[in-house]
Amino acid sequence: MEKINIRNFKAVVLGVSTGGVSALKFILGALPADFPIPVLVVTHITPDSDDSLAVLLNTLSAIRVKEADEQETIISGTVYLAPANYHLLVERGGELSLSIDPPVNFARPSVDVLFESAAEAYGSALIGIILTGAGFDGSKGILKIKNNGGVTIVQDPADAEMDSMPRSALQLLKADHVVPLKEIPDLLMRLIQGA
Repeated sequence: MEKINIRNFKAVVLGVSTGGVSALKFILGALPADFPIPVLVVTHITPDSDDSLAVLLNTLSAIRVKEADEQETIISGTVYLAPANYHLLVERGGELSLSIDPPVNFARPSVDVLFESAAEAYGSALIGIILTGAGFDGSKGILKIKNNGGVTIVQDPADAEMDSMPRSALQLLKADHVVPLKEIPDLLMRLIQGA
């Protein structure tokens, strides 16, 4: 019998900090070219960073990776990275928005800002992922995703290069999945395919 994806996921949001480049390389490099939904990413980068991370990840990924632009329409099968020194938000109409509002959790871009706006826009059709990182950014946002009916994935803190972001998230919520990094791409595919 054919499996049907009754959740009809619309997006994945991913938050990462210290140790995140390696984690992003692994996850994005493992996603197939026909990955059916957009992936929105916040990684803590220095305010003067250019788009070199997006360029690097694009060369390693079968799906397109780019820096997000203001009022850009979100397209399936594309990875959008928050640009340096801008919060990345999802508008209800399916567009991206960039903000220079003050830092949240000492960060701009902030994982919480992306996760909270995406939870409002997508509700239960959202998958939220917290990966390795220092600090506690993303904890409130992933809780909002869970409270709005979305699926939550947290990298196992024992597997993370820096465990404070995953550990902080797990102090606030019982995540749907707590797994090592190497299991996240397959888990994403199973969730999206309704397996």
